[in-house]
Amino acid sequence: MSSSITSCCHFYVERAGTTNRRNATWKSPRAAVIPSIHLPMRSNEVKNRTFAEDIKKLRLITAIKTPYLPDGRFDLEAYDALVNLQIENGVEGVIVGGTTGEGQLMSWDEHIMLIGHTINCFGGSIKVIGNTGSNSTREAIHATEQGFAVGMHAALHINPYYGKTSIEGLISHFDSVLPMGPTIIYNVPSRTGQDIPPHVIQALAKSPNLAGVKECVGNDRVEQYTRNGLVVWSGNDDECHDSRWHHGATGVISVTSNLVPGLMRELMFGGNNPVLNSKLMPLVEWLFHEPNPIALNTALAQLGVVRPVFRLPYVPLTKAKREEFVKIVEKIGRENFIGERDVQVLDDNDFFLVGRY
Repeated sequence: MSSSITSCCHFYVERAGTTNRRNATWKSPRAAVIPSIHLPMRSNEVKNRTFAEDIKKLRLITAIKTPYLPDGRFDLEAYDALVNLQIENGVEGVIVGGTTGEGQLMSWDEHIMLIGHTINCFGGSIKVIGNTGSNSTREAIHATEQGFAVGMHAALHINPYYGKTSIEGLISHFDSVLPMGPTIIYNVPSRTGQDIPPHVIQALAKSPNLAGVKECVGNDRVEQYTRNGLVVWSGNDDECHDSRWHHGATGVISVTSNLVPGLMRELMFGGNNPVLNSKLMPLVEWLFHEPNPIALNTALAQLGVVRPVFRLPYVPLTKAKREEFVKIVEKIGRENFIGERDVQVLDDNDFFLVGRY
């Protein structure tokens, strides 16, 4: 009999002979005490455990859209169809709950649930990268622990935004989450208000868990990293072709691939192709006329692959811009876009705007 069981039995006998049981104080057996360490993050048996080297190979990653039901809850049936279409068209990874997926409008419960759902349904066919970044280090640590616990293959981490921090604070923030698993750092100063300078990335590159950088500053910065052996994904769809074929980027983390995953795969895998890149530019420019994901949400509704539901503060593009999208689809070819329905303009009253959900 083990010492822990013996101590339990001994304790039970003592208590059995105690007249005033309500005053007895129960003590946990020693064997039941769990050390205060993050066991799931330090185990090689974590569900779907992957390594940074596996993430570094990915060329086409889609920042996947999150569709909604009319009451504002997730439309998981439509979501599963979207992810499946990405897989069928050769996309290698998805960012779950990123800016495009509106993680900023989710509770953390919703966020982690969607990461877990994606892993459970598609984790064997596509790499699932959970956006568990936050401007609060405490929240980023907790969300990343949960994300890896439910099986995500890698984390996406942004630098602290709005309040911002010092250079030393940036390094400390990322150092707090990098030990947990493969990590992509996301640099998008237009949204955070603060650039992550190259010397910070170089300092963080000492970690074996740094898979690479999603870089939105431009191709000069991309080449600065790639010349030093760092993996970079372009974060700008309008620059990703040149980034991939002329500046050494591994690939792209794309918004446009939500709509035309097959063409984006050709752009990333098929070699230098300025003709295809030029063909896609009107679509890319349309998608970013307003802050992402406003246009993407509108386009997917027009294609009939998601319900025309928006969580506020996002609202659909104007009818004139919706009419423009129909022309873009016709020019590129409806067969290149996801979904099977004819593209529609939709009326203003076809859209649902949800403020409380």
